[in-house]
Amino acid sequence: MSGFLKLIHYSFDLALASAFLAGVKRNTGLAPKTDLFGDGEVQKYTQKYLGFGEWVYDASVGIFSSSEYFVRK
Repeated sequence: MSGFLKLIHYSFDLALASAFLAGVKRNTGLAPKTDLFGDGEVQKYTQKYLGFGEWVYDASVGIFSSSEYFVRK
């Protein structure tokens, strides 16, 4: 697999993991303790990463709710 395809693959995996964490937060209230991941820049980027996951989660819910293949129960 070429380097570019690996980058796309890992990027998708990271987005999926972040969206999973956002789903856990929305459904259970449990969220990662970002202060355990360091301070300063590391914590800032960890919060951005988790925020991106919430955006992916919200966008996915919006797309799924307007799809004929999904139904709310």
